[in-house]
Amino acid sequence: MPTLLRKPVASAGLVHDITPDSAGWSYVGFALHRLSPGDLVTSTTDDTEVILVLVEGHATVSGAGQQFGILGDRLDVFERTPPHAVYIPNGSEWSATATTACTLAVCSAPGHSGHEAQVIGPAGISLEERGKGTNTRYIHNIAMENRDVADSLLVTEVFTPSGYWSSYPPHRHDEDNFPDMTYLEETYYHRLNPEQGFGVQRVFTEDGSLDETMAVANHDVVLVPRGHHPCAAPYGYEMYYLNVMAGPLRKWRFGQPPRITIGLRSGMPKR
Repeated sequence: MPTLLRKPVASAGLVHDITPDSAGWSYVGFALHRLSPGDLVTSTTDDTEVILVLVEGHATVSGAGQQFGILGDRLDVFERTPPHAVYIPNGSEWSATATTACTLAVCSAPGHSGHEAQVIGPAGISLEERGKGTNTRYIHNIAMENRDVADSLLVTEVFTPSGYWSSYPPHRHDEDNFPDMTYLEETYYHRLNPEQGFGVQRVFTEDGSLDETMAVANHDVVLVPRGHHPCAAPYGYEMYYLNVMAGPLRKWRFGQPPRITIGLRSGMPKR
């Protein structure tokens, strides 16, 4: 099984390039670029669709024959303002030129020519509170199923306060059994504030065939091929993560371990 914890391969430029082949699965790709002003990134989507998320910083973005202009608002992801994001369909080219220091996430999954290139954020994205007590977190639904903006991709970002749990109670989405559950591969791109901090993420199955607990650092990515995948921010460190999910059906239905109910019914969207 491929390593679930992926460390940045560089401090600048292309720092992550996770493909279905390198992840050992079929749907989700994730790349991350850390750019300086003037840096240019270009690519073609081929048979995948792409959502570009300006995690922080500004960039001039174009794609599929359209000029989207200078996008981006927050200079620090922990400002918690809604992100600027762009959808690019399969069979297209796209480019981004940084106008400030910029962190650009490239989320990809199979495309089916069902949507046009368009800006999908920050309009339509608002900060939502989820959970209760020390499970409280704050969500930007960039491209979840309530927004018809993609063929396959589901993308969201989450802010977890210091000392709190997230993606909790544990849940899994590893069976193609709609409407009870959907099969979705998933990546977590982590950020910590202060940046020298750490978080914890566990990926485990109920039968114990997969059980890994990882200390995640700033800019790390965790792969979730199956199983439950809660994470936690130790006291003193705020956690951010960007989720990318995709599978055979663009719907998010999940189940929980039988011993953990906490008043939630399986399949209820309480990310």
